[in-house]
Amino acid sequence: MNATIPLPVSCPECEARMPETAVYCPGCGRRTAAVPTLEEPAKGKVGFLAENIAGALAYFTFIPAIVFLLREPYRGNRFVRFHSVQSLLLWAMGALAALALKVASMLLFVIPFVGPLFTVLVLVIVGLGAVAIWMVLVVKALQGEMFKLPVLGDYAEQQANAVEA
Repeated sequence: MNATIPLPVSCPECEARMPETAVYCPGCGRRTAAVPTLEEPAKGKVGFLAENIAGALAYFTFIPAIVFLLREPYRGNRFVRFHSVQSLLLWAMGALAALALKVASMLLFVIPFVGPLFTVLVLVIVGLGAVAIWMVLVVKALQGEMFKLPVLGDYAEQQANAVEA
C-alpha cells in the first residue's frame, strides 16, 4: 500500500502543487482560490485610509477604535466597525483579566517563595498570550480578513452588521 496522494491543485501565484483541501499555499502562504471564503477581503478605501489599514489601526490601543466608531465614514464601514468593536471588547476583557490577576496575586503573595514565583509565571504566560492574540488580530486585519475571536467576535459581527444605511 505505497500509493502516493495526488496533488491536483496548483497555486495561482507561485504554481506550487498542493492538496485540494489546502487553505493556504505551502509555497507562498497565500490563501488558495480552491477554498471559498465567506467574505471578500477588504480592498476599498474608507476616508483617507485603506480598509485593512484602518482595521489594523483599531487594535493599537482603544483610542483609534473609539474614533473609528464615532466618526464618519469609518463608523459606516462594516469591516472597520467590526475590528473596532472587537478591539474594544478585547480591551475590556484584558482589563477584567488584569483585575482578576491583581486580586489573585495579592492572595498568592501570602504564600512564601512559591506564591510570588507562581504569580510571575502566570503573568508572563498571560502577557505573552495577549501579545500573540494582538499580533494575530493585527495581521489578519492587514490581510483584509474579519478574523473572529471565539466569543467576542460574534458580538462584534452583530454590531458590524447593525451599520446604519
